Amino acid sequence: MEAKIVWLFMFVVLYWVYCIYWGWRSAQMAKTASDYFIAGRKLSLWVFVLAATATSFSGWTFMGHPGLVYRDGFQYAYASFYTITIPFTGVIFLKRQWMLGKRYGFVTPGEMLGTYFQGDFIRILTVIVALLYSIPYLGVQLGASGYLFNVITVTEAFPDGMFTQNVGMWILSIVVFIYVASGGLRAVAYVDTLQCILLAMGIIIYGSIALNAVGGWDAMQEGLAKLAASDVGKWGTTKGYGGGDYNAYFAIPGVIQWTAGLGKETPVGGLWTGIMCLTYMFALMGIQSAPAFTMWSFSNTNPRPFAPQQVWASSLGIGGILFFFTAFTGMGGHLLGANPLVTDAGLALSNVLPASIAAKPDSIVPHYMNLIAEGAPWLVGVLAICALAAMQSTGAAYMSTAGGILTRDLYKRYLNPAATHAMQKLAGRMGIAFIVISALLVATYSRDALVLLGGLAVAFGFQMWTPLAAVCWLPWITRQGASYGLMAGIIGVIFTEKFGLGILADMNLDFWGRWPLTIHSAGWGMLLNASTCIIVSSMTQTEEATAHRMKFHNFLREHATLPASKKGLKPIAWTITLAWLFFGIGPGAVIGNDIFGAPNAGVDGWTFGMPSIWAWQILFWLLGVGMMWFLAYKMELSTMPETEIEALVEDIGDTAEEQAQRL
Repeated sequence: MEAKIVWLFMFVVLYWVYCIYWGWRSAQMAKTASDYFIAGRKLSLWVFVLAATATSFSGWTFMGHPGLVYRDGFQYAYASFYTITIPFTGVIFLKRQWMLGKRYGFVTPGEMLGTYFQGDFIRILTVIVALLYSIPYLGVQLGASGYLFNVITVTEAFPDGMFTQNVGMWILSIVVFIYVASGGLRAVAYVDTLQCILLAMGIIIYGSIALNAVGGWDAMQEGLAKLAASDVGKWGTTKGYGGGDYNAYFAIPGVIQWTAGLGKETPVGGLWTGIMCLTYMFALMGIQSAPAFTMWSFSNTNPRPFAPQQVWASSLGIGGILFFFTAFTGMGGHLLGANPLVTDAGLALSNVLPASIAAKPDSIVPHYMNLIAEGAPWLVGVLAICALAAMQSTGAAYMSTAGGILTRDLYKRYLNPAATHAMQKLAGRMGIAFIVISALLVATYSRDALVLLGGLAVAFGFQMWTPLAAVCWLPWITRQGASYGLMAGIIGVIFTEKFGLGILADMNLDFWGRWPLTIHSAGWGMLLNASTCIIVSSMTQTEEATAHRMKFHNFLREHATLPASKKGLKPIAWTITLAWLFFGIGPGAVIGNDIFGAPNAGVDGWTFGMPSIWAWQILFWLLGVGMMWFLAYKMELSTMPETEIEALVEDIGDTAEEQAQRL
């Protein structure tokens, strides 16, 4: 057996022992339903910081993201700003959700929304969003783990890998199911602390492998300069569509493209226009507005961990790793033989990566691992565990929270209102089994459907912004406005993605393509969502319902209002945020194409010795960290409330006897 396989299995066993240990230990600590579903509201600061970061950045960050940087170049690398936009959602909502959860004993977002809006329809919609998010998202993660182990177990004895993708996927899923079902969210959190460290470490390692394979920074500079001066690549050049006429790997192709047929044609010079980058970041904001993160917020002792996670761990830490090491990985692939067009043009520095990567960009990371298989087989094992941890970190969280949502919002609400804590935990474990098996079956027997559904997941999560905005900030949004707005948003997402377009095609109604006008489906969904919400809310106002909603908002104003000494900072906060969104990740980002030197100007013509678009991204990453610090700390959106929050109940689902026992 090859050395890398021995090391791989050794590290896998050690990793599994760690996971199962925390599943067992957490199961011993989970005495009540709240203990099981939200860790008894007692997660410590650093556990949440690391666990929430691991949950936010999944196996897609580890494998898919560098693959797309390779495929589309620096115009796609703007997606690395999700290290800021994902926790930006947390800055807006997490503290206030925690306060409401602590005050009223909410365990799931459905309980919070149902109580606030005095109706169950919004609660059911939340369950639907949770399932539409969790099953495909989990299926993608588990499928990727099976694919990874298929590629890295290729040996002379097993030229097609020791495991097929499906077999590897099912085997690797068993352990994650065991520890999640056993220990609930507490087990997920403690395993995620290790997974976060492994995720970050793995990206740094394979980025360093890429830089070393290219020949170091100087060789990377020269190689990128020659590529940027050519018209070689998947998208050719931007052809002056508002972004100059440059190699499309090094420039955004304009602000927006009014392609024929409302988006049915491929945009000229690449997909990632300024408006596409912005609306794609909207989609990824859906990760922390998805129902799972509401339960993460409820699981904390206090809001103290929110700001460090949002500003330092995510925006600064993971952001710095992606803007440098993922760029090395993706763009380095062009110089190492992974791009046949670049190689044929004589621009590659070597041919150590296979040209087959062009057909499957996600495979670039496993092939980097194989580069070191002979010289450092143990490192292949380490990287494989890093990848597995990255893939399972997010999946485990969605398994646990979805199981809790099914239990609390369906089983306990409608089937067995008197369910004991033991019965709820059992139902939660059955819910987790349902989620895992559903994801595995879809991934095994309908991979095409999984890909289609996976594209919907984060965009669905973003549609939760309207009901969360209602609960946390905007009392004028009514139950009907939030409900019909959320429904409209879901419909808007579905019919601007491949899944819904396939339905329209069968009816000969496909008048537009995916992401019309280079606006992501999350943007189209929110346009319908917010419009419907505003119109319906204006027509459905009642004094009684408004008075009920104001009980929650009066409580929030009492405990979370900005001090009078800082109210003058509000216009500054709005200005900073809108300016950053416009110039950093939106239409204004087109300025970055050549402000620090034209892409084809060569190393000497680049102000910072790197392509202008890359320098612009790094500049706005640093400015984004500053913006997040200002919002989280200075504007107190993620800091401790000055007055203590008194809990009216410990768990909204407990009976009076259970309340007395707990208190």
